[in-house]
Amino acid sequence: MSPASHSIRTHLCADLRSVHIGEQVTLAGWVHRRRDHGGLIFIDVRDRSGLVQCTFSPDDAEAFALGERVRPEWVVLLEGTVAARPEGTTNADMPTGEVEVNVASLTVLNTAETPPFEVEDGIETDESTRMRYRYVDVRRPEMLSCLVLRDRVAQAFRRSLGDRGFIEVETPILTKSTPEGARDFIVPSRMNPGLFYALPQSPQLFKQLLMVGGLDRYYQIARCFRDEDLRADRQPEFTQIDIEMSFCTQEHVLATVEEVMAEVMDAAGVAWPAEIPRLTHAAAMDRYGSDRPDTRYGMELHCLVDTFANSEFKVFSGALAAGGRVKGINAKGAGDWSRGRIDALNQIAVDSGAKGLAWVAFPTEGDVRSPVAKFFTDDEMAALREVLDIAPGDLALIVADEHDLANEVLGVLRVHLAEELELAADGFHPLWIVDFPLLSWDADEERYTANHHPFTRPFDEHLEMLESDPTSVLSYSYDLVINGLEVGGGTLRVHDTALQQRIFSVMGIGEEEAAEKFGFLLDALAHGAPPHGGIAFGFDRLVMLLAGGRSIRDVIAFPKTSSGACPLTGAPDVVSARQLKEVHLSLD
Repeated sequence: MSPASHSIRTHLCADLRSVHIGEQVTLAGWVHRRRDHGGLIFIDVRDRSGLVQCTFSPDDAEAFALGERVRPEWVVLLEGTVAARPEGTTNADMPTGEVEVNVASLTVLNTAETPPFEVEDGIETDESTRMRYRYVDVRRPEMLSCLVLRDRVAQAFRRSLGDRGFIEVETPILTKSTPEGARDFIVPSRMNPGLFYALPQSPQLFKQLLMVGGLDRYYQIARCFRDEDLRADRQPEFTQIDIEMSFCTQEHVLATVEEVMAEVMDAAGVAWPAEIPRLTHAAAMDRYGSDRPDTRYGMELHCLVDTFANSEFKVFSGALAAGGRVKGINAKGAGDWSRGRIDALNQIAVDSGAKGLAWVAFPTEGDVRSPVAKFFTDDEMAALREVLDIAPGDLALIVADEHDLANEVLGVLRVHLAEELELAADGFHPLWIVDFPLLSWDADEERYTANHHPFTRPFDEHLEMLESDPTSVLSYSYDLVINGLEVGGGTLRVHDTALQQRIFSVMGIGEEEAAEKFGFLLDALAHGAPPHGGIAFGFDRLVMLLAGGRSIRDVIAFPKTSSGACPLTGAPDVVSARQLKEVHLSLD
């Protein structure tokens, strides 16, 4: 059914084509622009579908007078006849460019103040102004198209998951604080003095309980909340596509997700591979220095331990003697960069935790420029060229440090260089990262923490190392990465009470604390939990990628600023003393 059905209008503005010539139509929308050409007045009328040109002739004095009076963003209702545009005045750039509406009558439904910015694409207005007047910003075609795309992707998920037997279930928004992840938003309870709800960081525990309850396949387009510092791909409230399934292996989850994503991407009009490549977490860190690598370009990390095994360069020999690594990347085409640009790369490496960055430039055939090349033998230089595939015009960047740090620093440099050198290919390049370590050591808290969450199932063959060597234990875990951005993450879950208790214990969560925080989950697991697993997609991030945006604020109707504020409503705001008293709080 057309949006114009059951409405005061007969057609949407952008629906009109040459086949409608001669028809009487009623349109409603906003005045986009007005042009007075002496004898005729032209007004482009806009609704969510687009624009159509409307013409006012002085032959109809009443309508013409109104046409003279209206201004941009006034809301109007008009009636008229669709006509072909005069020869030479058609506009091939507009879907309605072959026709216009000869207006017989116009009704002003509402006037409007001068808008704070032009209702056009590509405006240079600062974001805070756009967010303050978001109701005007949404009228802009590029903003409106993002919300339409968001709806199309959501509906595609619903169709695809529904076709596969998944059932949509809403889970609570007011729930219990389980502070094992980001910081919770907390809500005081009026009826329970001194007690608090927490807003859910995800529906994780509830969807596991639904599997225990026999639902078998669940999904939800879920609102989630995390009280953490914001950036371009984070908001304090965001949306997840949340999925869980029972009696499955990791292969079952990944295959299901690949089928669903193919259908969703098809609905979004995006080219998508039939099968998504996979890379282990260890391999991703070794080759790209990141657990969310962008595979639209190469510039992989290479091990130079053998190359410099007997090096007399103390930076390299010292790192190797301490059990570290020497690794490098080839910044192809950067061999003629100035010393200043290369020094900037060194600063990036230092800011990322490295002691420094060694570099060797090969600007032309036979020419070498470097402050450290004098320490290399001819054999070492030849091996460096071979391992990094050096050609004239290339720049070798080398880090010697502890293994993980060397990877991470080169990973940061790799992303920076790809932007500088404009290396990224077009299109969407998805990748599964699998087999994450179950736990990592948190030096600040002096305990082991979960890499995904504490309910992740370890590899069965690694269980014997759980207490003796926790960081070597791998898990049934997987992230979906697209163009260097983590879009989804999931795991198989622990479905055995005793194993869940063991993992809690290794993490320093004793039985009493576990019972207090997660007792309801442990009880549920003891009542016949099936093997289960799932995944959650960052819906805002996914739509941002599809829309070609750089911030999830571009695809959220009413986002918050980087400080967590809403310029439109003024939230967060003060509350009255009476409201504080009702929830048994006082401010310090």
